Amino acid sequence: MWQVEDLLRAYGLDIDKVEQSLVNPVYHSPEERKEARDWYEGLIMMMQSEGVQEKGHLQINKNIIIDLTDTHLRLLKDPAESEYIATYYNTLPHIVALRAKGTDPEMPELETCFTALYGYLLLKVQQKEISWETQASVDQITKLLRLLSEKYNTVQ
Repeated sequence: MWQVEDLLRAYGLDIDKVEQSLVNPVYHSPEERKEARDWYEGLIMMMQSEGVQEKGHLQINKNIIIDLTDTHLRLLKDPAESEYIATYYNTLPHIVALRAKGTDPEMPELETCFTALYGYLLLKVQQKEISWETQASVDQITKLLRLLSEKYNTVQ
């Protein structure tokens, strides 16, 4: 979803540009196009009403991070979740290093993880070189988030 927010910003939150560039090339039937346009338009309206036209994330995305954080904290307190706990502690040095390099050292751990993965995605899209350290961090963060996702989906 963060990519979608950035795409909408790149198109100046202009639904006509979004429709021309994102909807029409992908969706072929009039019903699909209308549904996709309405979905993007709804996101644009939410971004405007929540004041995240230039930066930040929609509340629905923040709520998912909050739900994931609740699951994460519950798993860390559960002695039966030894695999998750071990994976977390193996990931923690990467999270700490990323926070030290970032602009917001108070950013919650999971948000730091998702920000790192999104940054990695942007580097890949831009075909930029990815350092060994970055790749190692992304690999470890991916392990943690994969486990968290599995646990989250079984609870939901």
